[in-house]
Amino acid sequence: MTSVSSSPITDTILNFIDGSYREGSEGKSFSNVNPATGAEIGVVHEASQADVADAVAAAKAALTGPWGKMTTAERVKLITAVATEIERRADDFLAAEVADTGKPRHVASHIDIPRGAANFRMFADVVSTMPGESFNTPTPDGGQAFNYTVRKPKGVVAVVCPWNFPLLLMTWKVGPALACGNTVVVKPSEETPRTAALLGEVMNAVGMPKGVYNVVHGFGPGSAGEFLTSNPDVDAITFTGETGTGQAIMQKAATGVRDISFELGGKNPAIVFADADLDKAVEGLSRSVFLNTGQVCLGTERVYVERPIFDAFVARMAAAAQDFKPGVTGDRAYLGPLISAEHREKVLGYYRRAVEDGATVVTGGGVPEISGAEAGGFFVEPTLWIDVAHGDTVMREEIFGPCCGILPFDSEDEVIALANDTVYGLCASVWTENLSRGHRVAAAMEVGVCWVNSWFLRDLRTAFGGSGHSGIGREGGVHSLEFYTEITNICVKL
Repeated sequence: MTSVSSSPITDTILNFIDGSYREGSEGKSFSNVNPATGAEIGVVHEASQADVADAVAAAKAALTGPWGKMTTAERVKLITAVATEIERRADDFLAAEVADTGKPRHVASHIDIPRGAANFRMFADVVSTMPGESFNTPTPDGGQAFNYTVRKPKGVVAVVCPWNFPLLLMTWKVGPALACGNTVVVKPSEETPRTAALLGEVMNAVGMPKGVYNVVHGFGPGSAGEFLTSNPDVDAITFTGETGTGQAIMQKAATGVRDISFELGGKNPAIVFADADLDKAVEGLSRSVFLNTGQVCLGTERVYVERPIFDAFVARMAAAAQDFKPGVTGDRAYLGPLISAEHREKVLGYYRRAVEDGATVVTGGGVPEISGAEAGGFFVEPTLWIDVAHGDTVMREEIFGPCCGILPFDSEDEVIALANDTVYGLCASVWTENLSRGHRVAAAMEVGVCWVNSWFLRDLRTAFGGSGHSGIGREGGVHSLEFYTEITNICVKL
């Protein structure tokens, strides 16, 4: 293998193993494409099985090196320095994220990059006050015993990342993993490799010991993803992405009985009652449907509206959709491209299927006319459907595009049943000015997160995750500690 010292955020994007940037040992590479233009903007070096093994070995060795000997306070100092360095280099991370995802700069600068730094800072705070348990226990001889717990790192954690919020969702896992004393091997999506690679520069700049943070590039089956998740020296696997991929990773994790944490797909409902504040509901749901061009795991693809306000709500949502101008330049540009030509064809296939199944297209339904360099980008129109049936394909399967079906309902019991009638259980939102109803319906939702009169309002200390086909486990605040640490109970006879 050849070690390369140049920055990865150039035309060549390299693996980061044991503190150094490296080409792939087998000479394989693949194109890095800007979704906003469709143009190739870089070449990514694909990690071989030997490269992945080197990364895992480096991570394993780091557990018993200087990193493994650090106190919690020393780790917290380093992790806080990582957050500060991301903030200092915010422009570099923004350029990398925009190049990979095609997002409008003003969108990525307000969400993706700030959260990347905040994730490290928040988990540094959490482990500084890491909770434990202790019990005084009566013993059969009339004496006492003292039981208490200690938390230890789980070991080498494989972090397999999605492409929709590359830095945000990668650091959401790397932050707590490192804060708890683990080491990581990150496999970013092949579509969005840049910010994971760039973070290696940050790790070196702040003095992170070699092997603590590693990055391997590639695909899933027969490539870096499979090589990483099947490596027996990986102690735990955390993954955010599509449910089918999660099932494949779960099969790999079964060998060696390794722990997993999954945040998977969703078909998230919103419920709008007749007493809802329509201004708030339309503003919130237009964001939840169209933000990041619908490529948000928490996004809304099913909207149930109480019949008396159905027509008014549909008209207001259609008007709001017109404000989401496709493109990445200009103040009004909000709706960036889909991540790839392949994903665009998938979304357009659902657009066609909705019409074939009898849906009425309220707005959108196709590809927008865009001139200039962006004409080659992977854009679609924001799309709303009515006259859809609850059992239609577009109401059952996750689309991951800027679209939703809107259905009327007549009673609370009816809409609760409709909202919960899915294999997924990630999130929901309820819109009502009746506080009692808001609490009651939110509690009835079979999901990991339910908002009332808001959407994507996050406190990073709270539990986050899904049920059913939407995932396994919870992340956020102290909840992340359950996955990223092992607990030893110590019993002392007094």
